Order: sequence, then structure tokens, then C-alpha cells
Amino acid sequence: MTNVTTEEAARVRQAKDWVQVLARYREPSTRRSIMELLVTLVPFFLLWGLAWAAMSVSYWLAFAIAALNGLFLVRIFVIQHDCGHASYFNNRKVQDWVGRCLGVLTLTPYDVWRRTHSIHHSHHGDLDHRGIGDVMTLTVEEYRARSRFGRLVYRLYRHPLVLFLLGPSYIFILQNRVPLGLMTSGWRYWISAMGTNAVIAILVGLIIWLGGFMPLLLIYLPTSVIAATVGIWLFYVQHQFEETHWAKADDWQLHEAALEGSSHYVLPQPLRWMSANIGIHHVHHLYSRIPFYRLPEVLRDHAELAEAQRLTIRESFASVKLHLWDEKLQKLMSFAEAKRLYGVA
Repeated sequence: MTNVTTEEAARVRQAKDWVQVLARYREPSTRRSIMELLVTLVPFFLLWGLAWAAMSVSYWLAFAIAALNGLFLVRIFVIQHDCGHASYFNNRKVQDWVGRCLGVLTLTPYDVWRRTHSIHHSHHGDLDHRGIGDVMTLTVEEYRARSRFGRLVYRLYRHPLVLFLLGPSYIFILQNRVPLGLMTSGWRYWISAMGTNAVIAILVGLIIWLGGFMPLLLIYLPTSVIAATVGIWLFYVQHQFEETHWAKADDWQLHEAALEGSSHYVLPQPLRWMSANIGIHHVHHLYSRIPFYRLPEVLRDHAELAEAQRLTIRESFASVKLHLWDEKLQKLMSFAEAKRLYGVA
């Protein structure tokens, strides 16, 4: 194993020290969890009904309401996310079934996602363990070693139109229909995927039976696509920023990667509420058992974490131009910068 410097060891210890501090915030409140679930699901279904009724007035109005409802679907996904981390209810069986039910709304097989997301948490920032639950990121040298066609494929993958428009729809509407990444990992993941697919098919069939194809096209799909797009954007900016953290396995440390490789995405209200505090991502990665509604408590009590890894909305837009990890400079850089510094086209 590569020798770790005194400075690096101190930084790792500091990141690990936060685990004991954050443990005091891990206990969920059953009453609060139920309330958060209700104030999310009730408006979601009300807006669904309102959009349906609006079709008799204006298709554009129905579409606009459905698009707005996509934000509530993002919040539903974050609650499902907390269930997957066993942070939402004290009873694991209850939260797993809540997660599975919410997975029908988010088009995400719960057990499949829980496993792949666990892999993401266990290996985020590890250059030797990429490929499941993350945004594909090449180093400058890996990009240089690719053929011209391979570089083109990577450039297309990292293009904003693919990452934030085509990609989200592909992932949630198509890719999630099979347990990708876990195809040979046992029957549980196939049951999760096929069971979720079956319930989704029943719901879609009911929508078509009751209202024809227009509710599907004007309400169901826009709500799902908007939620998918916003969700992928949030996931992207939580880890893809200039001074994020990547390291080879020998130098990689779990807690250091969690703290330094995850952003604190500073959002105004009501966006912070709609995204269920998922922007406080550095704290979440340090201690994933904290319910989302307790994350602001952590920032209130610990100014160091409130100021760490801050990423504003304006700064997050700039992160779209970052594509390659430079192992020498320890930062993400654009294709243009890689070409200027290293002649990599």
C-alpha cells in the first residue's frame, strides 16, 4: 500500500472523527417521517388530479401542472432514498415496503437501486472501482489512451444533451426495467425489477383505460421525465465539481472521499424543501443513516460542515464544462483545458 503522509493521515482522521459526531443525529422520528411522507404524497396526487381535470380546459395547462409535479416526484425519490439507507423508520420492514411502493412512482425498482446505491457509497471516488451508481468519469490519461472513436463516445456521453435530457429518460424509463449491474446477482433483484414493472404496467393500463393516451402523454410522462432530469442534475452536481475527490484504491479512504468528494449544494427555499435537503450531500455521505429532515440540524450545530464544500447554483452550471479527472493537479477539468495543458484532443 502507498505510504500516507502525515498531512493526509490527519485529514483522514478528521473525516473519520465526524462519524462519531454525526451519529447523534441518526435517530428518525416516526411522527416526523409520516408527516413528511404525507405532505409530499398528498400534493403529488392532488396535482395529478388537477392536471387531469385541466385537460378539459387546456392541454398546455395540464402539461404545466404535470411538469411542476415533477418536483414533488423528486422529493418522493429522496424519501425512497432514505428508506434505502434505513434512515427513515426504525422498523426496517416498514421502510423497505414504503420504499418499494414509492419505487413504483419513481420508476425505480427499490431493491435493485438500494444495492447499486450502496455500491456507490462504498466506492465513490475510488478510481479502481467505477461503473456502478456513478457518472462515468475518465482520467486525462485514460482519455488519452482511447481511440479516436472511444474519445468521441465519451464526449457524446458527457454532452449536456445526453447527460441531462436523453440520459435521465433512458435510465428511468428503460434501464430501470432490468436489474442492470446485478443481472447475475440472484433472483431478489429480478423480482424487484419485474415486480415494479408489473405494478407500473397496471397503473399505465388504468390510465389509458380511464382517459386514453392523452393523460399518459401530458401528465404521466412529463412528470416522470422532469423528475428524472432534475434528479440526475442533482446527482451530477453533488459529485462532479472542480475540487472533488478521486484516488487510486491504495490511496483511497472512505470518509475522506465522502467529505471531499461530495458537495454542499446551496439551494434557496423552496428548492431545498422540494429536494428534501439532498444538497447537504457531504454530510449524507459521511453518515448516510441521518434522515433528510435532520440534515439542517447538522449544519446548524457545526459551522465547519455548513461552510465545507459549498457549491452555489451559479457555480454548479460551470461544472457542466468539467469532463476529465487530472491525477496530477487533483481536479476535474474541461476537454479544452486538457488539450491546452497536455495536448489531448
